[in-house]
Amino acid sequence: MFNNWGKISFIRFTRILSIFFTFTIIGSCSTIKNSKSSAYKIEGFAQGTSYQITYYAERAVISSNSIDQIFSELDSSLSIYKPYSLINQFNNSENGILMDEHLFKVVQRSLKIWKESNGVFDISILPIVEAWGFGAKKHSNNPTDDEIARALSCSGSDKLRIEGKILVKTQPCLKIDVNGIAQGYSVDVIASYLESKAIKNYLIEIGGEIRVKGRKQPGNQVMRIGIEQPAEKGNDEPVIQKVIELRGGAITTSGNYRKFIQNGSKKLSHLMDPKTGRPIDNEMISVTVRSHNAMSADGYDNVLIGMGIERAFAFLKKHKELDAYFIYRDGDGVVRDTASVGFFR
Repeated sequence: MFNNWGKISFIRFTRILSIFFTFTIIGSCSTIKNSKSSAYKIEGFAQGTSYQITYYAERAVISSNSIDQIFSELDSSLSIYKPYSLINQFNNSENGILMDEHLFKVVQRSLKIWKESNGVFDISILPIVEAWGFGAKKHSNNPTDDEIARALSCSGSDKLRIEGKILVKTQPCLKIDVNGIAQGYSVDVIASYLESKAIKNYLIEIGGEIRVKGRKQPGNQVMRIGIEQPAEKGNDEPVIQKVIELRGGAITTSGNYRKFIQNGSKKLSHLMDPKTGRPIDNEMISVTVRSHNAMSADGYDNVLIGMGIERAFAFLKKHKELDAYFIYRDGDGVVRDTASVGFFR
């Protein structure tokens, strides 16, 4: 899936929900040794996608086994695809459960984003997602109005509350799905682990969710992220459209182009509107967000794609810690792009 790291090679990172373009780390990142530091790389598959970790140190201090253990712990807490997970224990419970640290942090942040977005982002959307044939229980479905109404009655973060470390639901049928924020959180967890090992320069990517700290070594180069424009044909090589110098922080994308339901001649997005119980239907194609951490970027990219261009820019004015790049269709159906002022700085 990845090109080898060579003098002129590119490494392409594709997020599951990033459908219109991909991230590319520009430049050579092969292991180069000098008297001070070397580049070390760990890569593999987890959370239904690929991951890649590059860090710079005098010696190898991170093992692939330690990273696998982190992913296993995260899956045991947050994955709806693992029957034994804590989140599934909550979904199958009558009233709620005691959370571990991972579920607590993710739910706490999710409820904050739900409130700030006036319900555009809502982790209690799983009954709606399942009604449309997405989620762990995939099926081909075009739900009736009654089925959508039932799913809506079993969703809504106003039916959730945190009491200490206990997550309580006021309706037994309510279920949560944190896939819209958990992968960004996973990036942050691994970043914290690397920093606990005194690693000061790194790049972490899980399914296209990226977090960077420091610079490439030994040359002390700023890490540059390329945003690719879509290929006109499926077998065409994508072309780099924009380049960002990322000196620190995170960048993530949400999009609605690849995963969809075909309903007659219309493609329905897999991204759902928590208020209507139906696929989001606006001008947005994809939103890329920059923030200080990946969990924030991951959560808010879902908010912005659900709002549409005008509301998204109004939201960004209130959230100076965020910057975003948008690809959308104008009123004539022409694909355009735009960004907040600070996105390419």
